[in-house]
Amino acid sequence: MNAVRGRAALSSAAEAAVVLLAAGGDDEAFAELVRRRQSWLRTLLRRLCRDGALADDLAQQTFLAAWQSLSQLRSPAAFGGWLRTLAVNTWLQQRRKRQELPLNEEAADAALPASGTDPSAAIDLDRLLALLKPAERLCLVLCHAEGMSHAEIVATTGLPLGTVKSHVSRGAAQLRALLGGEER
Repeated sequence: MNAVRGRAALSSAAEAAVVLLAAGGDDEAFAELVRRRQSWLRTLLRRLCRDGALADDLAQQTFLAAWQSLSQLRSPAAFGGWLRTLAVNTWLQQRRKRQELPLNEEAADAALPASGTDPSAAIDLDRLLALLKPAERLCLVLCHAEGMSHAEIVATTGLPLGTVKSHVSRGAAQLRALLGGEER
């Protein structure tokens, strides 16, 4: 009965308090953080890697890395941004392990929709994001889906500020063109 009350208390507690408990080694508190953040994290990774199964694996790796290094987090209130950075770094490490081309050199490998097709028939943001180059997709997702500033993206990815701005601008223009049925 106490375990049930403990879980209920965790589910209603502020995230920073749950982070402090988890950082102290509380398994139930960490499980609560996973419950709260898993959907968001999996969505982020699906948008980045274009593969649902791989995104789920990367989310698991991210949570494992979070559990192992949570005690190093200086501010419990920064947990969300810290977890996002871990996820992006996990994705980038996976790309390096698979010896994929560097972010700036890989061409989009998905076919563009035919010109003149009705974009409202099958608008799927994740499918359209998959058409972008990985660096553009990364910067666009972090900027627009995650609400990060250009400076935060620079800090997270290590890309130069001008490159981040270019990727966001170019990626947004390509999405507008795709939504408008135009060819790039």
